[in-house]
Amino acid sequence: MQQIINFIIRYKNFLLYVFLMIVSLGFTIQSHSYHQSRFFNSSNWLTGNILDTSNDVSTYFGLDKENEKLMQENEYLRKLLFNKKEQIDSTALDSVQLTYTISIGKVIKNSFADPRNYITINKGEKDSVHPDMGVITSKGILGIIENTSNNFATVQSILNEKSNINAKIKNTDHFGSLVWDMKRYNVVQLVDIPRLVPLTIGDTIVTGGMSSIFPENIPIGTIRKFDLNTSKSFYNIDVALFNDMTNIKNVYIIKNNDREEILELEKQTETNGQ
Repeated sequence: MQQIINFIIRYKNFLLYVFLMIVSLGFTIQSHSYHQSRFFNSSNWLTGNILDTSNDVSTYFGLDKENEKLMQENEYLRKLLFNKKEQIDSTALDSVQLTYTISIGKVIKNSFADPRNYITINKGEKDSVHPDMGVITSKGILGIIENTSNNFATVQSILNEKSNINAKIKNTDHFGSLVWDMKRYNVVQLVDIPRLVPLTIGDTIVTGGMSSIFPENIPIGTIRKFDLNTSKSFYNIDVALFNDMTNIKNVYIIKNNDREEILELEKQTETNGQ
């Protein structure tokens, strides 16, 4: 209390000046309509800017929640998209057996400069994530689950020398294998496309229908360059990826519920043919 009294005594002239200035401004504003208008306009401008800044700050800190909501909405829409051939009533989507089920996850580690690149995500066995499930982003294909623990999983990236995924030219039945030559992180290769197939720079490449992991027609990238292989029978095609493989955060994990049945039938067929 004594410090407050000492402060007032020390700065009494300045405090008196401020008080009288505020009083004089108040009288001036009340006595002239022009000054009243200018004061209220300035007050509204200041208040509006403060509220606008406050709203921007609140929106920024709420982005994570909004992003999570968008991911959940996209998860639902992708269920409809990947199962569209079954003509499912969207109101009964969770009460029927779907061919593909979707879950969401986040990347916690990503490599893209090694011959065998892997991505670690924050979903594992407790989230019903298992090996040989597909992983994509909102832009396109990312890789395949290789190993899982209780809480995490590693994804074999398409930027991996071991990666080999069925892919095709969009709106055609011409398909081949998607591989990586380990040269550039934004370009992969589509091989085994016959030379008789008409190609155009910019054509879209998507997943093929021969995979038991990915649904058909998931985007991959566009044709950047193509030429014939050494046998002159097939094309080597450079595909510019839609995904920025250096900046991956949110992912969708795809499970083909018919995969085990398909593989068992194929194994049985091979056994009977021997």
